[in-house]
Amino acid sequence: MKLYHPFRHLGLKVLAITLAALLWLTVAGEHVVERAIRVPLEIRNKPAQLEILGDPPAAVDVRLSGSSALLSRLEPGQVVVVVDLSGARPGSRLFHLRTEEVRAPYGITVEHVSPPTLSLDLEQASTRTVPIMPAVEGEPAPGYVIGQITSEPSTVQVVGPQSRVRELQEATTEPVSIEGRRERVRDVVTVGVADSTLRLVQPQSATVVVDVLPAPVERKVENVPIRWRNLGQGHRAKVAPSRAQVMIRGGQQVIESIRPADIDAFVDLAGLGAGRYNLRVQVDPPSAFGIGSVTPQVVEVVIR
Repeated sequence: MKLYHPFRHLGLKVLAITLAALLWLTVAGEHVVERAIRVPLEIRNKPAQLEILGDPPAAVDVRLSGSSALLSRLEPGQVVVVVDLSGARPGSRLFHLRTEEVRAPYGITVEHVSPPTLSLDLEQASTRTVPIMPAVEGEPAPGYVIGQITSEPSTVQVVGPQSRVRELQEATTEPVSIEGRRERVRDVVTVGVADSTLRLVQPQSATVVVDVLPAPVERKVENVPIRWRNLGQGHRAKVAPSRAQVMIRGGQQVIESIRPADIDAFVDLAGLGAGRYNLRVQVDPPSAFGIGSVTPQVVEVVIR
């Protein structure tokens, strides 16, 4: 049996006691203080089938206590308030922000979290395919106009809260500049959605092509006859005024050859009996040129 020697390793024992005493004196000499700081809010374990409506706060206020030395040495991210959404269900929910769920360095006590509860609106997640509508900025060179605008791919998948996904009509892109251009513009741009509660299933880029074409020539065609359609059997009709002025657009050779009789302006009398009516003048869209304004837009029709 070994005998106990109280003076064995005496030097190490004295050193340990001395260090402990110095540590106690250091800690005992520091004042315990409280300090309020703003810290990040971290949401964990959100069920995959749920989405958060709106934007939850990125940070909350906490009151900490500890030695002034420890509190003064705190760095951003060392204190974090954690919200655990495990088991959360759809609807408007309240989550307690408990002090014991705040991550803080050893030696610092969390006294209070403000606000003490967090309100979140949770909704079932949904996915939908929507068209991509490219954004275009600027104006082409004088004498040129924008033609067809296409995107490849033409659609993208979006995910988010069911109600917001249902309301979304289209995704958009970074603007494609056509300022001062005289030829087709092709650009690869990022696709996104304006609603911050929605996101793309996968990050997506699109190739946008904007046709820039010489501006078509415009011409005003006078004395275009206004005809009627679908007049009931046994009736007669009178249109006043009986002629219109139509602005047409197209290639110069085409529109210079257009005569008033080549433009099919009409009023539709379907289902109308005897009487006096104010009806809109319509023009069948031709394939060779475009139709601009029609004057007058409304005429008086008397049916007998």
